[in-house]
Amino acid sequence: MRWRGLESSSNVQDRRGMSRGRAATGAGGLGIIGILIALFFGGGEGGGLGAALESLAAPQSTIAQTIPDGPGDDAFEFVGAVLGTNETLWEGILASGGLQYRDAQLVLFSGSTQSGCGGATSQVGPHYCSLDETIYIDLGFFDELQTRFGASGDFAQAYVISHEFAHHMLNVLGISGQVQNLSQQDPGERNKLSVSLELQADCFAGVWANSMFQRGDVLEPGDIEEALSAAAAVGDDRIQSSVNGRIDPETWTHGSSEQRVDWFSAGYTTGDANQCDTFG
Repeated sequence: MRWRGLESSSNVQDRRGMSRGRAATGAGGLGIIGILIALFFGGGEGGGLGAALESLAAPQSTIAQTIPDGPGDDAFEFVGAVLGTNETLWEGILASGGLQYRDAQLVLFSGSTQSGCGGATSQVGPHYCSLDETIYIDLGFFDELQTRFGASGDFAQAYVISHEFAHHMLNVLGISGQVQNLSQQDPGERNKLSVSLELQADCFAGVWANSMFQRGDVLEPGDIEEALSAAAAVGDDRIQSSVNGRIDPETWTHGSSEQRVDWFSAGYTTGDANQCDTFG
């Protein structure tokens, strides 16, 4: 992805290093497999890519390897470019429909930090908190995504960021609130509704990828394949299979690898958010 020179968001906060050296709260020293088991069998709370991405969160030992702190480093600038281009896209989409757009904040952190949802840790993975309309990312997660699941490349990372931004748009559009209300009214449908919401975020991320293609000089060979690899890596079936060798669709909250790939592809090939009706 040729991201240098793209519009950069002013809504990125850099908290890396502020909590370095402190033990993260939450999953503690469970490690990857322990976190996976806790999430799938202990009912861990999800958000954004949620349980699927949370299960891939970087172990504590990788946190210190995070790229040096501060505006001006490549990681900060890259995140700013991905966020900035999402802002441009979605502000235009909402304006065309006569809807009011509002920005999200994005916080880069290492280890742990405070959030409007009670706190963010490296074990939770990239996620969006609707209470403060902020995306939280420990960049060590991307190392884990590559080393354990083979989803490498900057466009895989851009997919993750864009998926989380899509959750902000689902919040702004009121879709997330409707899903929450329906889940409370009919708890038996909670997982099915969660899958539909996550797949819609994948589709919205595909719409963003299409907008990068339309610019003509942003995408590089292999970029879309990187995003598809990342989408497949965080399918519920793949995660469950890696944990216990069993696949149970009734417990899915994010969708299968095939579903996630298909809905990202739908957004990418059409470039039309109106084609992202995963609830139909």
